[in-house]
Amino acid sequence: MKKGIHPEYKDVVFWDTSSDHKFLTRSTQAPKETIKWEDGKEYPVIKVEVSSASHPFFTGKKLFMDTAGRVEKFKNKYQKKA
Repeated sequence: MKKGIHPEYKDVVFWDTSSDHKFLTRSTQAPKETIKWEDGKEYPVIKVEVSSASHPFFTGKKLFMDTAGRVEKFKNKYQKKA
């Protein structure tokens, strides 16, 4: 492989903010924030809204999402004006 063309592949913590689930894996992304992991080391952290810990397909549960007002907003936007 050519040197200098591949991104750095390092340990990163992914944090599902909706379920407060964290897991350590490897990634090429380089976030600026860090978090202290269970082993006492500091790792970069990537915050995600949905992971297998919170997605309804994997959990089998339906989560309440804040969707209040979407229908009303749609109706107001596309209603026929008299």
